[in-house]
Amino acid sequence: MTGPLSGVRVLDLTRLAPGPYGSMLLADLGAEVIVVGGGRSGLPVPALSRGKEFITLDLKTGEGRDALRRLAAESDVLVEGFRPGVADRLGAGYAELNAINPRLVYCSLTGYGQTGPLAQRSGHDINYLAVGGALGTFGPPGGPPVPPLNLVADFAGGGLLAAFGVVSALYERERSGVGQYVDVAMVDGVLSMMGMNFADWGIPTLSRRGEGVLTGTMPAYRCYSCADGRYVAVGALEYAFFENLWRSLDLAGDVPDHLDPTNFDTIEKALTDAFRLRPMAEWAEHFKDIDACVTPVLEPDELGDFPQIAARYENFRLSTVPAVPVYSRTPAEAGPTETANATERVLGRFGLSSDDAAKAAGPRDGAAVTGLCWPPLL
Repeated sequence: MTGPLSGVRVLDLTRLAPGPYGSMLLADLGAEVIVVGGGRSGLPVPALSRGKEFITLDLKTGEGRDALRRLAAESDVLVEGFRPGVADRLGAGYAELNAINPRLVYCSLTGYGQTGPLAQRSGHDINYLAVGGALGTFGPPGGPPVPPLNLVADFAGGGLLAAFGVVSALYERERSGVGQYVDVAMVDGVLSMMGMNFADWGIPTLSRRGEGVLTGTMPAYRCYSCADGRYVAVGALEYAFFENLWRSLDLAGDVPDHLDPTNFDTIEKALTDAFRLRPMAEWAEHFKDIDACVTPVLEPDELGDFPQIAARYENFRLSTVPAVPVYSRTPAEAGPTETANATERVLGRFGLSSDDAAKAAGPRDGAAVTGLCWPPLL
């Protein structure tokens, strides 16, 4: 691997989506990622497994713990997602591993963090959105809040923030010479991302759920149905873009003030009637050279044929999303996906014999790994 994190070794003890996504980002950037276990049944998360090696360690045995300590002594990063206190009881806590390797960056990724009354509680993306103040802003004003899949808390507030925290700690280590503990909570990530919207809460920009500039209800910033039942997304917030939109649709009269609520009904009706005249593909062609912030609403299986995606990512496939971001000298790279158990091969690189590796791994059915995890806060 030639990415910017080439030479960095990461031990990943996480399960489910946020942790594996964060470690996949590190692997894409060139890090060597060794996953100790995988999903709830000891298996990896296939869509997030590229560029990694998977091993099994039974941390309920001395052999398994000794093997983990040997790996940690020669690693740069460890990421875990157990409930607070569980890693310590498994001999995989920060204090114990820091004593072995003071340069280790140790990242705990949980839903609620290491402190507070909810620290020991289970949860999922929707719960972290709820208590982080984001879910209450999503969805229509007259209906229940609607989560945007599990993108915000799990992937952005969890996996992405964990990767950012790890890389930042590695950078600081270059100055101090020592690692540190990184406490990543998905609720904290949600709070951070909501900063601008919290400042707007209660004013016309975001007066309440479903009402405001960016909620999808203002006529200049919403989706419109086309003749074929598909949709286009309109984001003409600035006057210049809205003027281009209005004139390109050959709408009658002067361009109205699109930010004036007294004009909303008139604007919405005009745009609704106009977009219903053609199918989505024709509107995409119509606006391809018009700077009006109008784009087709694509379904996932259409992405590979969309010119922008095709231009940046040759042979785009849903099974292999791109490695990002784009670097000029040390490109990120989507490594191969090899989910087979590589315990003997990996531990051999750390000096363990085949017999020692088998003892450290414990039962081959994954039960030993699964039994350690408790329901993680992910």
